[in-house]
Amino acid sequence: MFVVALSVAIAAVWGITSATDARVAEVERVGGLAGLLAGSVDADGNLVDADGNILDDPVDLPSQNYLLVGSDTREGISADDPDFGVIGDTGVVSGRRADTIMVLRRERDGGASLVSLPRDLWVNIPGRGENRINAAYNSGADQLIATVTQTLGIPIDHYVEVNFVGFRDIVNELGGVTICFPHPTRDPKTGLDQPAGCNLLDGLQGLAYSRSRTYQEFREGEWRTEPTADIGRTQRQQLFIRAAADAAIARLTDQPFASGELIQAVAASVRVDELLDPFLQAAALKQAYDGGLTTYSLPVYGDNVGGASVLRLGEGSGEILDYFRGIGPAPTED
Repeated sequence: MFVVALSVAIAAVWGITSATDARVAEVERVGGLAGLLAGSVDADGNLVDADGNILDDPVDLPSQNYLLVGSDTREGISADDPDFGVIGDTGVVSGRRADTIMVLRRERDGGASLVSLPRDLWVNIPGRGENRINAAYNSGADQLIATVTQTLGIPIDHYVEVNFVGFRDIVNELGGVTICFPHPTRDPKTGLDQPAGCNLLDGLQGLAYSRSRTYQEFREGEWRTEPTADIGRTQRQQLFIRAAADAAIARLTDQPFASGELIQAVAASVRVDELLDPFLQAAALKQAYDGGLTTYSLPVYGDNVGGASVLRLGEGSGEILDYFRGIGPAPTED
């Protein structure tokens, strides 16, 4: 979810701090994914192995896809954490569930595109039958990748995951992210509570904003709940990513030699596939971001399966999916 900002951050400070190599080595790796990934290609289009060694002739691929996951795991938070009472621990939510699922397409010639996959999207999970796409992640990153590639037909080159605590820490290290609210806004379930205006959100309020599914605005003398639920939430998450990336660039431009803490927060917060080289991919993603970030929301509609509310792909979703599959042109931006 936060990979654009963190990648720009890492790329911007490449070579500035001597601690960078050590910090990158601390990044947690998710094993067992190599056989599911579309290909491991460096920023120059060369096919590489797990150590970054070039294997064959350069591969001229026009783009790469990154599967981005925001996990709701409470692992890593202790009782003495100042936000423990708000976030909770594994006694509140055990295991890992995908709170956010996105695919980022990086163009080699500049530019990037982002599409959100609603967690309630009804799909076929290979080997497990039909269920919400969120259920695929419950069985592991490998199951989620298999679902995205085999069911939705989107090839995935790399995998990046960040959890609640990591998201909070990165936003706090950035000094917050500014979001503009046209009306007083709240969500009693996530703790979101913001006055009208452009407000600087810290990590905890950033979480509350990005996770809100019962988003309320005070308009015409009363609190009104936005009816779009998960759809509106994905749009807010995309808005937050844009703002966070801008904040990262501003922070690193103004304070290039004070970036060690940001790298430390990033390295401690993410899990990535075994073959992803943070430096190469960060440099490539920064170039792509400089060319502009286009966001898409899949057209979906509500349905009921066995008493459970789910979302199904709607008219126009094929055009967007074909673009991320690499077999169609870029659709008009949302």
